[in-house]
Amino acid sequence: MLTSYDVSSLVIDRLCERARGRNIAVACFYFDFASQKDQSPASVLGALLKQAVNGMERVPEGIAQAYENQKKAIGGLRPQLTDIVKMLQITSSEKPTFICIDALDECVPGNRVRLLDSLNQVLRESPGTRVFVTGRPQIGPEIRRRLAGKITTLSISPKRGDIIRFLHTRLDEDTDPDAMDSRLEAYILKGIPKDVSAM
Repeated sequence: MLTSYDVSSLVIDRLCERARGRNIAVACFYFDFASQKDQSPASVLGALLKQAVNGMERVPEGIAQAYENQKKAIGGLRPQLTDIVKMLQITSSEKPTFICIDALDECVPGNRVRLLDSLNQVLRESPGTRVFVTGRPQIGPEIRRRLAGKITTLSISPKRGDIIRFLHTRLDEDTDPDAMDSRLEAYILKGIPKDVSAM
């Protein structure tokens, strides 16, 4: 059974494979509930920008200049969110860019709004940019509202049969086969509801 992380990894691997040797950028970010305080919109977009710039033969002048300006500031200030958005617009307008974000629902709601609004700005200025996002269904309306007209959604939810096959596989791999008899296995499988939630 695939998790959203697995789906994102498959998509990112496929994009990286297709981008190899071509002038295409692939940048990704995986949200983690345990690290929410370190995942501000500026840090997320900064990480994406770093990946997008990393594969470029030449760093665009606007980005190099912004970096130099930040270095000259007292204490070497970090770029602000608006600066990072502009730099991401510059980078993604120079070559096709794929931005992949996994588990967006793990992002703090206020940060999620600012991140989606920032991505919307990037998409407005860089028509060659594509964004791939995974998250639980409850954030779907927010994504549709913030990225209006720029998204296609695909709902992926588990089927009871998928979960049963997954459990059978895991039980077959158990290193202590005597820990479970056929009655206990049947009892566990019977407990899987007919209508499995999106979780």
